[in-house]
Amino acid sequence: MRAYDECEKRRSRMTVADIKDTDIPFTGFDLPKEVLKGIDTAGFKHCTPIQAQALPLTLKGRDIAAQAQTGTGKTATFLITILNRLIREPAPKGPGPRALIIAPTRELTVQICEEARLLGSHTDLKVLPVFGGVDYIKQQEALRSGADIVVATPGRLIDYMKKKVFQPRNVRVLVIDEADRLFDMGFLRDLRYILRRLPRYGKRQSMLFSATLAYAVMELAYEYMNNPQDLFADREITVEEIDQALYHVGNNVKLNLLLGLLKRETWNSLLIFANTRSGVEALAHKLKGNGFPAVGITGTVDQKKRLRIMQQFKAGQIKILVATDVASRGIHVEDIDIVINYDIPQDPEDYVHRIGRTARAGKTGRAITLACEKYVYYLEAVEKLVEKKIDVKWAEDDWYVEDRARPVPRKRKRPSAVRSRPATPAKRKPTRPKKKRPRPRRSKA
Repeated sequence: MRAYDECEKRRSRMTVADIKDTDIPFTGFDLPKEVLKGIDTAGFKHCTPIQAQALPLTLKGRDIAAQAQTGTGKTATFLITILNRLIREPAPKGPGPRALIIAPTRELTVQICEEARLLGSHTDLKVLPVFGGVDYIKQQEALRSGADIVVATPGRLIDYMKKKVFQPRNVRVLVIDEADRLFDMGFLRDLRYILRRLPRYGKRQSMLFSATLAYAVMELAYEYMNNPQDLFADREITVEEIDQALYHVGNNVKLNLLLGLLKRETWNSLLIFANTRSGVEALAHKLKGNGFPAVGITGTVDQKKRLRIMQQFKAGQIKILVATDVASRGIHVEDIDIVINYDIPQDPEDYVHRIGRTARAGKTGRAITLACEKYVYYLEAVEKLVEKKIDVKWAEDDWYVEDRARPVPRKRKRPSAVRSRPATPAKRKPTRPKKKRPRPRRSKA
């Protein structure tokens, strides 16, 4: 019996822990040889929990709405499904892609395209990213030249739809990735605009992935999907696979403790989160000044520079990356040793997404949180969400390292234009109005 048939029979009574104990190989699925070669090239052997639950359904054409966090293998889930379907089904007539993947951020779009090219390296399918911040005309020409799979952010995609550059009528597979983040970023109206112009849900397969299946997410799923099956790969990853530690520390010595931890811990790749843009910039400056080669990345960094930083971090050329939550779901890098929450996030969901950068695809990882008096009030909501008290550890006095960096330079404010009083015009003597000379009357002759 095929693995997916066996999985489907047991799916209703399987828990996440059960799936982890069940080694389900990809070779057990009825997949084209090109896809199996791509999976082998990517180094995947056995299914992750979400893959074990979803693939038996998606490979048969079922719609799904899955609660799965970043790092659980969800990207490979929908890419394997897409590749399987595009290879098996004949291409329809006319222009336009056959698969559309909608993602909230540019970084996530690039990451999905990279994994799609890796898994589809033994096929002739063309993958195209579409997002803002890059050359508009080049992307437009690339769309017109044709692509099988388009991975796009909503804003730029709508621009091309309005100009008839993107033709949606041949879309047979739709994926909405990180739906909750799309909602948080205000893309709900844009999503509805796109979905209304796609083929009806009965003529396409739809897959939705979200960190939480909130009411608004499920409302969208039931409105634009064909009776989707709910799947849950719960938050076990944050509890079982990540070693979490919490340090209570004063805000005035938080940097000193961080410097001490960086010297005490063993790491090769490090990701540090701060709550604000100014916090990221200041922390990156301080780390550099203390001999740690850190680079900061925020939502305001130029798009080309952001992509370059991400590539360097992924390649190991950048060892320490300091980021805001804007980048927290756009960072898909394997083998991040430690994630440090320099600030506790105000939204507890962001904590889950932050520490999800480590312990990816079944690997173990570490997460360290520094709780100062400014952000400690958000700790209760975080522990309630992960359903666990984070282990508290106390630093010794010699763990605090002196800050040897120069003070963070203050940004100079542009001097406001000094309004000088206009010179008082010299008083002129009043002049008498000139009398108008009467016009001579013309005689009627």
